[in-house]
Amino acid sequence: MGQLNYNHLRYFWAVAHEGNLTRTAEKLNVSQSALSIQIRKLEAQVGHALFERRGKQLILTEAGRVALDHADTIFAAGDELLGTLKQQSGMIRRVIRVGALATLSRNFQLGFLRPMLSLPDVEVVLRSGRLADLLRELEALRLDVVLVNQVPHRDAATPWISHKLADQQVSLVGTPRRVANAAGIVDLLSDNPIILPSLESSVRTGFDALAARLGVRPRIAAEVDDMAMLRLMAREDVGLAVVPPIVVNDELANGMLVEASKLPGLQETFYAVTQMRRFPNPLLKQLLKTEVI
Repeated sequence: MGQLNYNHLRYFWAVAHEGNLTRTAEKLNVSQSALSIQIRKLEAQVGHALFERRGKQLILTEAGRVALDHADTIFAAGDELLGTLKQQSGMIRRVIRVGALATLSRNFQLGFLRPMLSLPDVEVVLRSGRLADLLRELEALRLDVVLVNQVPHRDAATPWISHKLADQQVSLVGTPRRVANAAGIVDLLSDNPIILPSLESSVRTGFDALAARLGVRPRIAAEVDDMAMLRLMAREDVGLAVVPPIVVNDELANGMLVEASKLPGLQETFYAVTQMRRFPNPLLKQLLKTEVI
């Protein structure tokens, strides 16, 4: 392969961060054609196309994303060298980019990310949003992994890989006052307003089936698709929440809420979604073997 030309790499690095050849050429005070030639030489040396042109915008290919990560590290190392010689502290940073459904339990996200949060040389970039938006970011290589509680649809054009992380038992959770005199699950469901996940949730589907089997028609206080709001409503004693205990770990620990009853056969399953890549982020391997409780 020969020795890497760092001048070519720096030109590529500048274009990758700017996303536009013309603006980068103006900033670097070089011609656009000269800049294009330098990038083509780098592509020839590494043996991969680094950009895909879409209209006037340059989009990084997978090889380009990998090259940019390494270029960031290389030029950060140069800054570190200068800082060291000037007796300034610093270290090379690695980055893991994680997406999570906006409605996903924050406690679960924290448990998944904990191994990375304790590493001084790793920066965690966390984005939340809708499933469709997060999968587009994953496909565009702007995310390394997406955390969900449902397996996304896939076909030959969407090669997602869904890694099962954990099954969480779902329970009825409420304030101590509300559940003090309940004799069993049927009493709990009959005598209390219920805070439920929205109809799109797999937990909601399972709860409706369970209520039908028990012959109970619960009085619904609220339907909530955000776990943080569901947690708050349970704390405010709006009703009993149908929720995995991990969502309310802190409240269960301090006695603000209690687990009134497990809901038999009802679980929420959490997944980490990745896509097939020739150059996966090496930090992913450590995250995907983490047991989240």
